[in-house]
Amino acid sequence: MKLAGVTVLFNPDEKVESNIKSYIDELDILYVVDNTPKVDNKKNFCFNKKIVYIPNKKNLGIAKALNIGATHALKEKCDWLLTMDQDSRFEKKSLKKMLEYICKNMNKAKFDKVGIISPFHRTVQNKDIKPKGIEKPLIVMTSGNLVNLKVYKEINGFKDWLFIDAVDFDFCLNMRKNGYEIIQLNSCILNHELGNTEKKSFFGKIMYVSNHSAFRRYFIVRNRYYICDMYKKDFPIYCKAEKNMTKHEILRIVLYEKDKKNKLREMYRGYKDYKNGIKGGYHGEM
Repeated sequence: MKLAGVTVLFNPDEKVESNIKSYIDELDILYVVDNTPKVDNKKNFCFNKKIVYIPNKKNLGIAKALNIGATHALKEKCDWLLTMDQDSRFEKKSLKKMLEYICKNMNKAKFDKVGIISPFHRTVQNKDIKPKGIEKPLIVMTSGNLVNLKVYKEINGFKDWLFIDAVDFDFCLNMRKNGYEIIQLNSCILNHELGNTEKKSFFGKIMYVSNHSAFRRYFIVRNRYYICDMYKKDFPIYCKAEKNMTKHEILRIVLYEKDKKNKLREMYRGYKDYKNGIKGGYHGEM
């Protein structure tokens, strides 16, 4: 089994090197795809010979960056692709255990229907949870996943036009729609930072506030409605819950977040662009 990885960068900080070191030993090659505008960070990624640094010199979006890594991995005849955000790191031996699971099961009849092997994503919201066993979730976040590249090819990879936000959810739903499944190994832990998330109390009920920028709010709303259109027949309960999330996010912004006016305006613009069929980068720009 040949294993590649792709790590997507955007204005990376000094934590990236230590994060990469938590998983690179298990890889045959790592593609570091940099979306930082007008910058070449190659000098910061010479610490390991397995790294192939790819500067885009502009923000092409996470979907495009992941596809660039996957395309290179397929040319190298890799079987699986580890997809990583710059702000994630594996706990000791977690990735190794995920690879051992593949090696142990890869010759079993049903294993060819597995599209993703995922770790448990530890975030500020679930830091006190100690999960056990194996689950088969509907969707998982991109970072820390081992993606079956045969399945990736069959479903035509990640959708570039989503740009950022919901890229991972679309990939999972598309994969599930085509008869593949996700295996989540709860004994394998990925520590994942979700922006500037804060814990708040609302009439005794705990709420988590993401503090996403107005820029991100545009994509979250726009892409959410596109995904619900694409998958409402196959996953109606998920799509209904996603649409309801917009109301909850508006409430959190009004109650707790800064820059309220800009965030709410961009959410409206995202919905308006969805209605007008605009895709790609910010307001359709690429």
